[in-house]
Amino acid sequence: MFSRIMIPVDLKHTHQLGKALSVSAEMARNYGSELHLVGVTMSAPTEIAPTPEAFAEKLGEFAARCATELGVAFHHHAEISNDMRIDLDEVLENAAEKFGADLIVMASHVPGLAEHVFASNAGYLASHASMSVMVVR
Repeated sequence: MFSRIMIPVDLKHTHQLGKALSVSAEMARNYGSELHLVGVTMSAPTEIAPTPEAFAEKLGEFAARCATELGVAFHHHAEISNDMRIDLDEVLENAAEKFGADLIVMASHVPGLAEHVFASNAGYLASHASMSVMVVR
């Protein structure tokens, strides 16, 4: 059904990714899909990591934990954003296209007032991406 599934990851909020990761792992087992965790950082230091290289290492550690817990392999990709408030959606969409994802499985949160005024990341990708997008809440 789907051959490459991308799961956007915010390393600051990994506790909110459980359902999206479980759904993705189940699909990978059922359809033989590749799973790709994509995390976005900036070239400047962030609270997660001081450098993009350190961020990529933390993302790799998270991918290894997910593989152990869920019993499937996870590839991981660290992407760099100039300003995540402005271009995060575009960076995620470009990453999905770069490695040929045919499905994005994205964790979402319960919408609040801000989501009624501004589009959420998941909403943006669902509206603009060329591939299928599954939003898991």
